[in-house]
Amino acid sequence: MNSSSEPPKQLKPANWYQSVNCAIEGIIWAARTQRHMRIHLLAAMGVLLTAVVLRVSALEFILLTLAVILVLFAELFNTAIEVVVDLVSPEYHPLARVIKDLAAGAVLMACIGAVVLGYLALSSHFFGTLGQGLGLLEPPKGEVAVVSILIVIILVVLFKALSGRGRPLYGGMPSGHSAVAFAIATAVALSGVTPAVTLLTLALAVMVSHSRLLMEIHSLTEVVSGALLGVIVTLVVYFLL
Repeated sequence: MNSSSEPPKQLKPANWYQSVNCAIEGIIWAARTQRHMRIHLLAAMGVLLTAVVLRVSALEFILLTLAVILVLFAELFNTAIEVVVDLVSPEYHPLARVIKDLAAGAVLMACIGAVVLGYLALSSHFFGTLGQGLGLLEPPKGEVAVVSILIVIILVVLFKALSGRGRPLYGGMPSGHSAVAFAIATAVALSGVTPAVTLLTLALAVMVSHSRLLMEIHSLTEVVSGALLGVIVTLVVYFLL
């Protein structure tokens, strides 16, 4: 039979049922071919099981569900973009790499948001005293540390983007490792722990910063600038909150 007499293949699903099947096939394909998708699915299963074991409230379950959906959606979107880029540009192209990096950045942002949502939902269960949670209507424990570290990371990204120097984890002004390390050390010092714990945390921050100098990744100015950024931002957030 002549191939021209064969009915043309449908590029679009004919009905809602076929649309759902196509969507399910896409999810299955991503899970079969993408290692990160499998990891996210396993993590989602662990989060949901944790929610059942801890008997979280309805609001806490909503936050956890949003976190799971956010990450899975971002990973599916990232996979779709990678497939399109590989189809359009099978050979290496600088812009193709930028597109893939942007899509991966979207997944990273979704993961950070999911961690924050998970912290808000589960912090009262893990940090509550004598099994009594704080409740979601009250400020979560450790909010100074969480907020200050997120702000420090955002500022480091902005400064490196504006200066055009260094890569995300290598070089540039200021040192992101120093900024985050000293933000954590300052948050620990402000949390009311014993002086010994404060000194140990500060020593770790100094060691992290010093390692960037020993590896010749950052200059002394970049390391000191990062340390000051972490301390100042954490202090500002502490006095605001």
